[in-house]
Amino acid sequence: MDRPANRSFAGSERAFVRPPPRAGMDEYARDTKVEWREWGTTPFEDAADAGKPVLLALTVPWSAECRAMDRRTFGEPRIAANINDGFIPLRVDADRNPRVRERYTMGGFPSTVFLTPDGEVITGATFLGPDGFRGILDSVRESWDAQGAAAGSIPRQLQDESPPAGELRSRIEEHMIEQLLGAFDDEFGGWGTDVKFPLPRTVEFALVRARDQATRTLEAIRTHLLDTYDGGFFRYSTERNWGNPRREKLLDENAALVRAFAHGYRYTGTEAYRDAAQRTVDYLTTTLWADEAFAASQAGSDEYYRLEPSEREGTVPPNVDETVFADRNGLAIDALLWVAAYTDDERAQQYASRARDAVCDTLVDDGEVAHYDGPDSETGLLLDQAQLLQGLTTSWQVLGEPGPAEAVADWTIENRQQDSGAFRDGPASGAGLCSRSLHPLDATVELADALVDLAALTGEDRYRNAAVAAVESFAGAAERMGVEVAGYASVAARLQQPQTLTVGTEAGTDLHRAALRMADHETTVVPDPDGDGTARLLDGDAIVAEGTTPAELEAALTGEN
Repeated sequence: MDRPANRSFAGSERAFVRPPPRAGMDEYARDTKVEWREWGTTPFEDAADAGKPVLLALTVPWSAECRAMDRRTFGEPRIAANINDGFIPLRVDADRNPRVRERYTMGGFPSTVFLTPDGEVITGATFLGPDGFRGILDSVRESWDAQGAAAGSIPRQLQDESPPAGELRSRIEEHMIEQLLGAFDDEFGGWGTDVKFPLPRTVEFALVRARDQATRTLEAIRTHLLDTYDGGFFRYSTERNWGNPRREKLLDENAALVRAFAHGYRYTGTEAYRDAAQRTVDYLTTTLWADEAFAASQAGSDEYYRLEPSEREGTVPPNVDETVFADRNGLAIDALLWVAAYTDDERAQQYASRARDAVCDTLVDDGEVAHYDGPDSETGLLLDQAQLLQGLTTSWQVLGEPGPAEAVADWTIENRQQDSGAFRDGPASGAGLCSRSLHPLDATVELADALVDLAALTGEDRYRNAAVAAVESFAGAAERMGVEVAGYASVAARLQQPQTLTVGTEAGTDLHRAALRMADHETTVVPDPDGDGTARLLDGDAIVAEGTTPAELEAALTGEN
């Protein structure tokens, strides 16, 4: 087995990422005939000077549609000439530039967006073949000639300075349970009656509130989205019965599913769930392993994945983007450590520790997290801060090794939390609409969840207070939330009924390992090497169960004498 070196959280000088020569531009730009420019303020200034609109192409390295549009549309000489003459063309790798992605995506990739020189949106679309692209070019020209900059508008999510705030109430959890019941597909599993996304955070919410829904969905995901030959989970299915999956494999989505299956195994003891989690760990630690941490993604290819296993042997597999992103690695660290906690999987623990050390050594500076290792990488993005913090708090719970968890949390609260309690996704600066506030719900949930754990691990109420303020900053919209954001209701419930399982031993003892296996997955496990050797379950401040041996603890937690 490939064993990790004995490394600390700081001091490494080794870079493990090979970013493209032009950080804002993906390597496939050369397949087109468009004279692309990189994201920044200068192209928008040039557009204003020239009186031209901006054409923004958002691409990702794992999308077959992006490659097809490069060849068929942007590679067509007459279309490229029209773009070069009449627009200021920008090309952005959306994975490396999350703030641009979140403000301008059209709901999928590629996203082709036409902007005013102020960065406002005229119109946009996802994949466009040559004919469709010519049509939208003509439409944009007409709008621009008739209205100029007035043709643009600011997307709704960027128009308000703060999300709708409210109070933290038990109704938030009740509403989400109602949503589960109303949206569940009784025939095929999962939620919704059209495209089927695996929704791992929703599965986790359901595991303790609607377990039959959770297990039926895990079965559907395992049956239809798990690549049983090469390993890893496909992204989602385009059909209600989980058929015709999209074949891309992204690190963050795979990590989230590893954690969901691990928690599923913890509650049910179903070996198939353990198997799915561990097989995906094997995929992450081989195909998606990039020297010292986890690679970002593997491209999808229907042609490749429709081959029989024996035929795949002689075929080059889809490309892997070896960029190491902080946010995605945070999720992978978190997931692999829960697999290790539930199964004693040594490989999962070793690779999680290696990735944690490498990311902290290379991407963390006094609590500020870089998105990836490159000169043009943004730093301090909310999702990077939040998901890496989640990995670090899990490292503290499982291994007793917190790393820079408090530094990351302190930097995030000081620099990203606003007076309203809401967290901003990044700095209040940048080209186009990047200077406008965006308060992402998903990243806020991830951060609040990690802060709940950190408050229990440190005994510091300020972390819990920051989490409460963040969750309440969205509470006014809670009644409009659907199952896709069940994680919001989960963290709201944790804040209202915090449960902590303190273990008065160092991490790794039999008592600590038993506590990790027995605790509800929404309970924080706190190893205390200076403790008295007793494990205690606290509901708020009240001790509700305790034991000094694994057997005593199990009897106390289950109510057996």
